[in-house]
Amino acid sequence: MTSQPGAVPDSANPDVVLVGGGIMSATLAALFGIVAPQWNVVVFESAPDVAGESSDAWNNAGTGHSALCELNYTPPGPDGRVDPAKAVTINEQFQVSRQFWSHLVREGMTGSPKDFITPVPHVSFVTGEQGRAYMRARHGALASEPLFEGLEYADTPDRLDDWIPLMMAGRDPRQVVAATRSVAGTDVNFGSLTRLMLDDAADRGVQVHCNQRVQQLERETDGRWRVTAADSRTGERRVVRTRFVFVGAGGGALPLLQRAAIPEIRGFGGFPVSGKFLRATSPELVSRHQAKVYGQAAVGAPPMSVPHLDLRLIDGDHSLLFGPYAGFSPKFLKGGSMSDLPASVRPNNLGSMLGVGRTEMALTRYLIRELLQSPSARLRTLNHFVPEAEEHDWDMITAGQRVQVIKRDPVTGRGVLQFGTELVVGGGGSIAGLLGASPGASTAASAMLTVLERCFPDRIPAWRPALREAIPSYGRSLSRDTALLKQVRADTMQTLELNG
Repeated sequence: MTSQPGAVPDSANPDVVLVGGGIMSATLAALFGIVAPQWNVVVFESAPDVAGESSDAWNNAGTGHSALCELNYTPPGPDGRVDPAKAVTINEQFQVSRQFWSHLVREGMTGSPKDFITPVPHVSFVTGEQGRAYMRARHGALASEPLFEGLEYADTPDRLDDWIPLMMAGRDPRQVVAATRSVAGTDVNFGSLTRLMLDDAADRGVQVHCNQRVQQLERETDGRWRVTAADSRTGERRVVRTRFVFVGAGGGALPLLQRAAIPEIRGFGGFPVSGKFLRATSPELVSRHQAKVYGQAAVGAPPMSVPHLDLRLIDGDHSLLFGPYAGFSPKFLKGGSMSDLPASVRPNNLGSMLGVGRTEMALTRYLIRELLQSPSARLRTLNHFVPEAEEHDWDMITAGQRVQVIKRDPVTGRGVLQFGTELVVGGGGSIAGLLGASPGASTAASAMLTVLERCFPDRIPAWRPALREAIPSYGRSLSRDTALLKQVRADTMQTLELNG
């Protein structure tokens, strides 16, 4: 994407400033284009181009989190039963994103849908008697849910040979295996999608400025926000004043919200974790694994460690990614600073940070093990998924930085590590920021609709018809309205060219 030329008038007074050029800001810019097309919207991105951090295709798994295969959304209860509620919520949020993307495509967003979304089966895979019992319970809980219609179950090697031949080759035939499969899954290139959305926004008049790092957010006496940005190349400073700021800067959101000094950010901290993946590009291997397959995290390991073997289609090339293998860096962004983590520690969040250090020993042990892993140890982890995998077929790549949310438990007052996303709203709705990671990009439309609802509640009644036109299920439940679900599913599959 080509950014606007460097000059940003010092006296500019845009209606909206979006900090960060990722999928969240792109989605919010598109929503403002629907509900308030007359508003002046400015995007500041610190990197030379948009979508270079967590939204970049190589910095995430592109799963399109819909809970079709991610087992951490359906943990078993003490009695072995599986509650489908969280999986249903995640799936419904992804359907909202698909409806929104379909609307943008129909309205003329350039490029083919195949540039950012393609059909790929989603498979969950477990081993052992306990794993099989869990998988049966999970399938039983989800199969009756309308959003999970068509979810298949199998626990015989010959059936799984058809679904995931690369993973079954060389496997001990005596090993107990079980899996579910949904052919409704997709692979999403969020980097390509972000660039398409922001290109489309720029054509509508949104000003997208790259190489502009926001350094300060200050509330003025009239309620406006004074936003100070510096050119990443020259250091030249620019100032704009705006009625509303959204901080969608990924790992960089926490420091900026702290600088904004809103009370709502007090007690929040962040813990950065690097993700690494093994990648294979051999056409022979890729041809034998046409799916995204998620397993279970090891006992005592955090949810971020769930192993998965993903088919990816990026810039026209197919590859396989296996991971994640965790690493550690104090940076909050891949292009961040080594001082990011220590600089984020404040008196108001020190207790939360220290509390997590005491209670999350499993995470600490997991990270130490990951950091000390040798290439042969990483291969052994891969061999649990792909028994015949050979080291020379795979190379290691570093994915995006993930900053896990640390917040204060309102009941105990202790710090807790939250594996998810957290919307922070302050200044009477004049500023909002998104913290955290997964499910992240997949639920961007739902997350940004929540921003509109929390920050502009008085405008929602007037905006509702336009939102309902773009997202037919807005304000309604697809899991309860099966007729609407059927209509939405057919429309999005046709528009997004997901019929094969």
